[in-house]
This record gives sequence, structure tokens and C-alpha cells, in this order.
Amino acid sequence: MSVKTPSVCEQKTYELIFNSHSESLRNFIYYKCGDLQQAEDIVQDAFIKLWHNCAKVLFKKAKSYLYTVAKNAFLNEVAHKKVVLQHRVHLVKDSTNETPEFILEEQEFMLKLKRAIADLPEKQREVFLLSRIDKKTYSEISELIGISVKGVEKRMSQALIQIREKIGDI
Repeated sequence: MSVKTPSVCEQKTYELIFNSHSESLRNFIYYKCGDLQQAEDIVQDAFIKLWHNCAKVLFKKAKSYLYTVAKNAFLNEVAHKKVVLQHRVHLVKDSTNETPEFILEEQEFMLKLKRAIADLPEKQREVFLLSRIDKKTYSEISELIGISVKGVEKRMSQALIQIREKIGDI
């Protein structure tokens, strides 16, 4: 006799997952963003996505799925806020006394940097951004993405090498 694995699509199982993980997931996102309402919204969206994809998600993978979805939603919001902030910064810069040459060089450098980061393989880009943007330690990154600290170090090293090759030392 085999033990039947609970289906995430069953209401009781879904409620169990929610009751077991919603608070710690909210705290995880809250610690990243510092905004309780934003954290609660992201967690709610993650659970909605879990429900919509319940047939595809195994019970034992539900927690990992939720954390991944929530983390990605948070990173997408951060990326959007950075775009908005950059537009504001450009409005402020337009009223400063920096030379047009300096502004152009800075814009070209930022474009090269963004391209170099975008061109990184997904796993290296993820480690690089978690380290440099989210200021996560290698052990935190290791825990988040489920690889060893040595694996994080290797991906970070490879990412830095690739970025340096594309734009020079930063």
C-alpha cells in the first residue's frame, strides 16, 4: 500500500499550507522590503498563484514554490521602482551643472552595466543581484536558492568575471 500524497488542490491541504507558511513568508518579504502592506500583498498574490497552479505543484514543493514566487514578485517590484527612481534622478540631473559629456559617459556606462547584467546566465544574475542589490550574504543566498555557499561563491565569481570582461573593472 502506498501513502497518497496530499494534493495542493484540496481545500484542507491548501489551508494547511497557508496556515503553515503564510506568516513566515510574510516576514521573509517584510524583512526584504520593510513595508508590511506590500509584504502582505505579495504573499496574497503568491498564494493565489499557488491556487491557480495547484495541479502542477507537488505538496512537498509548495513551500519552495511560494517563496520563489514571492521573492520574484518582490524583485519585480524593486526593478520597477528603480526604473521610476531613475526617471526622477534624470529630471534632477537635468537641473544640475554636470557637463553634458559627463552625463553622456555616465549614461553609456549604466547602459553597458545593465546589458552586462542582463546577459549573465540566469543563475549567475540571480546570485549577483541578491548580493549586490538586496545586500544578502552568501549564506543567505545559499539558503534562499538552495545551493551550497561554495556554489554561490562560484556563481558570483563567474558573474563578476563576465561583467568585467564586458565593461572593465567596477
